[in-house]
Amino acid sequence: MFPVIDVRSIDSARARGERYGSRAKERILHSVQTYARLFADCGLDWTEAGRRAMQYRDAIHATDPELLEEMEGIAHGAKLVFSDILALNCRTEILPSSFLAQVSDKAAQARRHNQALGLLDWGECTAMAVSARASKDGHTWLAQNWDWIGRQRAALVVLHTLDVQGRAIATLTEAGMLAKIGLNDQGMAVGLNILRSVADGSKPGVPVHVLLRHALSFDSLKAFRMRLHELANGPGFGAASNIPAADASGDIGSFEIAPAAWSEHSAHEPVLVHTNHFLCTPLLDQQAVMASSLSTEARLRCAQQYAAQTPISVATIEALLRDESDGLLSVCRKPDPTLPEQARVESVAGIRIDCTERRWWIAPNVPSQVEFEEVATGFAANQYAGLA
Repeated sequence: MFPVIDVRSIDSARARGERYGSRAKERILHSVQTYARLFADCGLDWTEAGRRAMQYRDAIHATDPELLEEMEGIAHGAKLVFSDILALNCRTEILPSSFLAQVSDKAAQARRHNQALGLLDWGECTAMAVSARASKDGHTWLAQNWDWIGRQRAALVVLHTLDVQGRAIATLTEAGMLAKIGLNDQGMAVGLNILRSVADGSKPGVPVHVLLRHALSFDSLKAFRMRLHELANGPGFGAASNIPAADASGDIGSFEIAPAAWSEHSAHEPVLVHTNHFLCTPLLDQQAVMASSLSTEARLRCAQQYAAQTPISVATIEALLRDESDGLLSVCRKPDPTLPEQARVESVAGIRIDCTERRWWIAPNVPSQVEFEEVATGFAANQYAGLA
């Protein structure tokens, strides 16, 4: 299982960040090396990536200024500069909208620049949200595979931290990032499907990994929906993504965001599934070109077949996350051995979250090859058991 870093005993955001950065230093450096190579493939060297990331400071401050303090602490603890950590947390926004379809002709030049800095060379996901009324056990569930470059498995950590109100948060994330997939002690859970919009990077709005962490400071989807309205009318969003979410009240949601707007997909459906392309009608014209290897439409059709099997059981959720019916392009994706190691996209981990009992299970490798292991949330022991 991935290392657990618990900073909840520390009062200040900056000090929590310093402890996180210090304890995850080697994994944070691994993240930097991975994204330096990925940015280089798009023609961006690491120095330029850091410069672009700095443009998002104001939007982050407008969202939650403590998160800037925490990132400053992470940088100090990991003995890096602030722009390094900011670039990791803004990596979705920095990547050009075409990065899933092509490699820039400036890639070789950018790789050489990274090498001079000592940085070595080195997505997609399927998610399901199940409302309490559609689940076999009456619980609310959120589950997904996180598909990405396989080498980033070595950068993953389980972070236990606090929000500005002292709410406890548990998240599986890439080292150096504030959050990715996780839940809080109120039973609010979020995931991530990367999307690509033609307007990505057109304005320095809220970065999605900052938004994921910010979402975990709310106790319900109702409150988070209201906050999305406020952010859309304020700093806006920096790049496209879908945030599948669920809460302990039984509510589920799937929130597509883009620089131009945001929209909620099928708000009243009992089961929601999502992959890596826009589904909301108001945002369809925002879709950027994506490579056929992403198999996003085929995976969506597969997920919809599982979503129809109501009432949804834990066995059904795990069967979806382990589905290999389309070979190397399946929901459960094994790495293609014919590709270079640095280009192998796979299901890095699988996650299922019980929002009702505030519990979660992680498959720390390709889900078809390992068991889902329960990971302690660090919330008050068993206080939510039997709340269905």
